[in-house]
Amino acid sequence: MMPVTKQATPASILRVFAAQSGLSPELRPFAQKGDLAERLAANPFLMAPMAGVSDAAYRMMARAGGAALAYSEMVSVAGLHYGGSKTWELVVPHDPEPDFAVQLFGSEPEQFAEAVDLVQERLGERLSLIDINMACPVPKVTRKGEGSALLEDSPRAAAIVRACVAKASVPVTVKIRSARRTGEPEVAPEFARAMEQAGAAAIAVHGRTASQMYRGEADWGVVSRVVDAVTIPVIGSGDVRSPQAAADMLRQTGAAAVMVARGSYGNPWVFGDAARILEGQSVGDVPIERRIAAFCCHMRLLEATGAHLARARSLAGWYLKGVPHAAQWRDRAMQCSSVDEYLALADALKEAVE
Repeated sequence: MMPVTKQATPASILRVFAAQSGLSPELRPFAQKGDLAERLAANPFLMAPMAGVSDAAYRMMARAGGAALAYSEMVSVAGLHYGGSKTWELVVPHDPEPDFAVQLFGSEPEQFAEAVDLVQERLGERLSLIDINMACPVPKVTRKGEGSALLEDSPRAAAIVRACVAKASVPVTVKIRSARRTGEPEVAPEFARAMEQAGAAAIAVHGRTASQMYRGEADWGVVSRVVDAVTIPVIGSGDVRSPQAAADMLRQTGAAAVMVARGSYGNPWVFGDAARILEGQSVGDVPIERRIAAFCCHMRLLEATGAHLARARSLAGWYLKGVPHAAQWRDRAMQCSSVDEYLALADALKEAVE
């Protein structure tokens, strides 16, 4: 085991350890040529924004695995307005991230306009696009009129988009759900048209209602109906848990791109594998040795980027899923309190499966 040193940088970690995981040590920037539809066509598989998950280390692993673009966690425009350092930690990319997308949430158009100015000033050319969250179903967000609550306030939602577009030098996109509550009429196609008219460059659609949270099955049909309703690119989302599912969603819905969220848990290869399937190639299961190596690489990136090690427990559960005696190894991981202890655990697991 090579111990983590304080001198290790994310770039050096990727150079040394990514190839052992079957990942790329070089993170390719989001396609620059053409309009957004053409840029998405160059590689249509994106790493979704995920609260409490998509930190810098996670984004780097996804990009190393072939994701065309990775998103920040949800960023509060109110938090940026009041200058919260915790909020800014979500916004600033780490080297060697070439670029990334920032997802904003809130309810006040003026704060969105200010946030776009602030984010563009801080990130410069490393900002690929601004995404507006109108999909989050969490009550502490929706009770403030934010996230999926905006599905019931199309005029305010359109005002937010216009405020962002007026300030942005990058594309402004919107993420939505099919409707606010299960059993109510589907609003996504009509709502998407309103966002297009307000200036949105693309619409990302999660195929569930907000009240479903993440339960039940996603309805990919709503993605197709939004595709039919607008002329801008549509990005599909929901139940994309494998590379085959990512390729299938693209083919079945007519979407321009696909966001992968939970399907990337412990599986940074999902993006590159989906692209290979789309090209007619076959892909197999990732060998255990590569999964262990990727876990170690991810752990090193966590430390190098200063992330809280509480996230390591989730990572251990995801990467070690399906290994022999997985429950026992996960239990052992719950006792680890440092990166070196996690790496020692990975070494022990590697010896056990050889």
